Amino acid sequence: MELELIKESAIFADLTDDELSHITEICEEQKFKSGATLFKEGEPGNRLYIIADGEVRISRDIPGSGEEALTVLKKGACFGEMSVFDRSERSTDAIANKDCTLITITRSDFEIMLDFNRDIAYKILWSVVRMLSQRLRVTNDNLRSFLAMSMF
Repeated sequence: MELELIKESAIFADLTDDELSHITEICEEQKFKSGATLFKEGEPGNRLYIIADGEVRISRDIPGSGEEALTVLKKGACFGEMSVFDRSERSTDAIANKDCTLITITRSDFEIMLDFNRDIAYKILWSVVRMLSQRLRVTNDNLRSFLAMSMF
């Protein structure tokens, strides 16, 4: 498993190579064909994913309209982490946009690793805070733009 690929992921970017080697010990590789559903909105979230190759479409089903693609993720992107951290259901669908190879980490393995490696846990959790703050800023900007457009 490539340390560089895992290091590209925002939540692992602050880790040293030695710390990353601990992460690779709990990683599994999964392959999906184009069009395969990785998970559906509402399902329990039990693993996070890093794209090693291919693309994954993150979308939601809009009643009366069908699927609305929110984003297409490419190599190095991490997704599915929200429900791993907060133990909630999946908030979107994830579909293989092309044939893809994913690196996955189960919630239980991830939690055990964080419990036994406090330095790694500290770095990862700060990375997650920065990532979620950035996402919230983008959401706020999008909402502001949407509200401004709806006033006309």
